[in-house]
Amino acid sequence: MRTVTSAGERPGQTEETLWNTVMARDSSHDGEFVFAVSTTGVYCRPSCPAKRPRRTNVKFFSRPEQAEKAGFRACLRCRPRSISGNPQLDLAKEICRFIERHLDEPLTLGRLAKVFRQSQFHLQRRFKAALGVTPREYAESCRLQMLKRNLQAGDNVTRAMYDAGYGSSSRLYEKTASQLGMTPDKYRRGAIAASIRYACADSPLGRMLIAATDRGVCAIQFGRSDGELIEGLKREFPFAARRSDDVGLQGCVEAILSKMNGTSLDVALPLDIRATAFQRRVWTYLQSIPFGSTKSYQDVAKAIGNPSATRAVARACATNPVAVAIPCHRVVRQDGKESGYRWGLERKKKLLQMEHIAARA
Repeated sequence: MRTVTSAGERPGQTEETLWNTVMARDSSHDGEFVFAVSTTGVYCRPSCPAKRPRRTNVKFFSRPEQAEKAGFRACLRCRPRSISGNPQLDLAKEICRFIERHLDEPLTLGRLAKVFRQSQFHLQRRFKAALGVTPREYAESCRLQMLKRNLQAGDNVTRAMYDAGYGSSSRLYEKTASQLGMTPDKYRRGAIAASIRYACADSPLGRMLIAATDRGVCAIQFGRSDGELIEGLKREFPFAARRSDDVGLQGCVEAILSKMNGTSLDVALPLDIRATAFQRRVWTYLQSIPFGSTKSYQDVAKAIGNPSATRAVARACATNPVAVAIPCHRVVRQDGKESGYRWGLERKKKLLQMEHIAARA
């Protein structure tokens, strides 16, 4: 049997060995080589779930670049170019893609363990270590995001519910009412039946918009003009009955301004925000960071019990809907330098500078 000697292969690895790996769909060898099928013109990773081709139609390559140079294209199902070199992260990505494709089916831990040839315990532990949430929490987050998109697009609640993978209306209302901050029907209308009041005011960071439902503040944004801010609110609540209420929200405006300059740190605004389980954990911790202090993304990840979830922490900070009330600006890089901020890096720098000055005073 001929030994494969292409660059990057392990010494002594034969085509027979590689073929056995492909037949076993062994994910532990993903990233070590790819196999290409001459009849389809596609190359795949060893663990690709597609039906296995005839052995006579298969060629092996050390790297995707070699397969593409030979005229093959990447498989859209297993995405062999997405391998990062981190087996734990790659496994988590594969599980995520599987969950996203099967939201309308039962996604038990047992099923995932069988599909990915892992014990339930190890699969859940590795997935949570990589992403900071369990497979079940990730599936619920995906369903919620799909439900929101469908409702915002104008689908009725029943259609949006089944398209997002919810099996019954009772389960839908049980799982989503608290996360949406309102019933799905009200969110669909924007929720049209739910009145959202807003006020625009000057702040040290430019124009500021504060919006609130009857349950609490649902948005705090910064922009260059009132028009820009109102348009942003419209995108988040496209069908809402939005109305200006400068007088009614004056107390909220003053409370946020006081938090920014450090004069009233104990003021707690009622919030009405939607969040995944992971986002809630991150945002709750951010509210515990002392005024004038900062933490790194790694610090936050460790504090919530997921030290490898720094990227997920960064995403949670970037999607924070209520700036200042949840102080995501206090999270910086490991070297202490400011990094990205939803409302602009200059605003983040100014906020931190204001806090440092007020804390020293």
